[in-house]
Amino acid sequence: MNKRPLSFIILFFLFSFILFSQQKYTLSGTVSEASSNETMIGVTIAIPELGTGVTTNEYGFYSITLPEGEYNIQISYLGFQGQTQTISLTENSKLNFLMVEEAQQLEEVVVTDSSDKLDIRKPQMSVNTMSVATIKKIPVILGEADVIKSILLLPGVTNAGEGSSGFNVRGGAVDQNLILLDEATIFNSSHLFGFFSVFNPDAIKDIKLYKGGIPARYGGRLSSVLDIFQKEGNSKELKINGGIGLVASRLLVEGPLKKDKAAFLIGGRSSYAHLFLPLFDIDNTAYFYDLNTKINFKINENNNIFLSGYFGRDVFSISDSFVNTYGNAVGNFRWNHLFSNKLFSNLSLIYSDYYYGLKLDFVGFNWNSGIQNFNVKYDLKHYLNDNLQINYGLNNIYYRFNPGKIEPSNASSGIVEDQLIQKYANEFAAYIDIEHDITPNLSLGYGLRFSNFNRLGQEEVNVYENDNPVVYNPSLQIYQEADPISVLNPKRSESLAKFNNFEPRISVSYIINDNSSVKGSYTRLAQYLHLISNTSSPTPLDVWTPSGSFIEPQLLDQYALGYFRNLKEGDYSVETEVFYKDIQNRIDYIDGANLIANDAIEQVILNGEARAYGLEFLFRKNTGKLQGWLAYTLSKSEQRTPGRNITEPGINNGQWYNTPYDKTHDFSIYGNYDLNSKWSFNTNFVFQTGQPTNYPIGQYEYQGLTVPYYGLRNQERLPSYHRLDLSASLTPRKNANRKVQGEWIFSLYNVYNRRNAASISFSRNEDTNVNEAVRTSIFGIVPAVTYNFKF
Repeated sequence: MNKRPLSFIILFFLFSFILFSQQKYTLSGTVSEASSNETMIGVTIAIPELGTGVTTNEYGFYSITLPEGEYNIQISYLGFQGQTQTISLTENSKLNFLMVEEAQQLEEVVVTDSSDKLDIRKPQMSVNTMSVATIKKIPVILGEADVIKSILLLPGVTNAGEGSSGFNVRGGAVDQNLILLDEATIFNSSHLFGFFSVFNPDAIKDIKLYKGGIPARYGGRLSSVLDIFQKEGNSKELKINGGIGLVASRLLVEGPLKKDKAAFLIGGRSSYAHLFLPLFDIDNTAYFYDLNTKINFKINENNNIFLSGYFGRDVFSISDSFVNTYGNAVGNFRWNHLFSNKLFSNLSLIYSDYYYGLKLDFVGFNWNSGIQNFNVKYDLKHYLNDNLQINYGLNNIYYRFNPGKIEPSNASSGIVEDQLIQKYANEFAAYIDIEHDITPNLSLGYGLRFSNFNRLGQEEVNVYENDNPVVYNPSLQIYQEADPISVLNPKRSESLAKFNNFEPRISVSYIINDNSSVKGSYTRLAQYLHLISNTSSPTPLDVWTPSGSFIEPQLLDQYALGYFRNLKEGDYSVETEVFYKDIQNRIDYIDGANLIANDAIEQVILNGEARAYGLEFLFRKNTGKLQGWLAYTLSKSEQRTPGRNITEPGINNGQWYNTPYDKTHDFSIYGNYDLNSKWSFNTNFVFQTGQPTNYPIGQYEYQGLTVPYYGLRNQERLPSYHRLDLSASLTPRKNANRKVQGEWIFSLYNVYNRRNAASISFSRNEDTNVNEAVRTSIFGIVPAVTYNFKF
């Protein structure tokens, strides 16, 4: 008998037994900045011997399970010195890393995660990050660094033009964006009606925008998630930085409460241009102020607590007869707990409030409205092994909606106090998210979110014939408000309507080679809140309302497919994506709808559908003295509200029509050139197809007046929007030997003085008595200078 084959079989099984029974251990820890102990998000911990790795989570924690052995651990993050440490893994180990910033490192301008190769491999797609250093360099109006204005340079992100608030993502509405600051919801992200955002860049640690493939831990909005984390504070030493500009200034102070264990952060901003208006005999004022705060305390190796907050207010007044005040206030208490080296948890107790107030002395009343929510979140991340990670958790939000309260401003006003009916709701969600590396070339991200929305009882509920609050008048061929046939008075504990939705998510990445991959994703989302607005850009007067008996929740199905490639070892990169979005239950308003102070908003809205589809392209140069990107989006965004039966025309005769935020072409270029250690130069150019609008298609005479009439909705467009911005940064060389570091930023907004149309109105010329078009522009060329300092 030949014993050689038997020997091979025995050796094979012996080797297999040794391989698969090899003991595995877990390496875990946190990664922080050496200068401040600030934990770092998205740092890459790579194991070259195994071709695997992991990144730190939102709190700087990592965990990876490896076979017993000796490894070279490589830690890398753009802008910081890379580290390599050899370890012998023979037991579960905890290893913390401190990252040292590179003094001569060119500022980061990439808009993806810090490790390009890991980005190629991860199934996550349709997500962009942007460094705070980049945001501070991008030229913007009035020279103030701005988070919202900066993300508008990314593909798939637009807004309604200059002086407009909010942003639109992949043809979605402004209210379809979930904006989070330290996990708390921000309902209005703008100061001064859109000229500034509410986010102080000095206080920001990390910014991430999800446009698709949204993880199951997020929910409640259809288009995007803008997730922003504030800094935690420097627990090493006291640091102060800020800036002085032409219209606003800011100051941030951070330092230890107990060295290496507890720290605080407090930052404030305020505009002051209104102080100079009296010099020009102008009684009007417009200003804002805000405050960012945070405290963190490291109890022990397994427990950390954080207390953060934001408060902001805008004030706009015309003399003393009209005063408009609005803003956000949020607070969050968080507890990080490490159950084991594989199980990380975070408990958050969150409060969010958006307030809108109006004082009208000339008619003698005050108006107050807003929305409040109380949120409890519990999230866990389980690192099962180096190929499988599971995120799961619970979330419960209680809402209180105040549509408006009218109070007399003085005893002689004659105004009777009146409270519009307040609304209440509760939103519960449970989710599970799985990150799974199937093979070295195939990775999956999949999960499921279950959401439940309960519309609670309120003071009064209208009852309509056939449950129909909107009726169609065939003789006049218009929709009209239905009259209630009775009124109910349910208790707060009663349920007016309940909605349950399962929201599956899946994304896949297939690695073609070390430098390229193909990714795809499917996302289903449910949105239970609706912004009641008749403008393309939200205003402080807009009112949020919950889904209920007559307003169905919006439902989204989004599909995306993309190709990603690194060129020349990551010096350049290309990202392309195509997407398709289908939305159910998108509301629109009947002609002549009255939205302000309407206690029965269901009488003026109809449920319809929407869709958006397009192609996104992003080319980036990531290294060298010249860095930047080129972004282009070709897309379409449409809405349709058909009749409820064959006898009704619906809106726009039931045909598809452009949404107010449809932009066929969106093109932007950003570039940064570091000439030397003293001077750097930045530029961006933006081109967008004009915003859809309505123009008169004819006119008729009525009692001596010429009256224009309009055609179908959003058939026309404003002229195309484009502009060029420039800025230069001067860092004096003598700063190197000084405790106080200074920097000058000189900028020119709209260099060639393009008069972009914010709107076009039609009125009669008093001299010719002929109707004419009048273009309204907000900005021409705007120079600005800002001085930034730190010590």
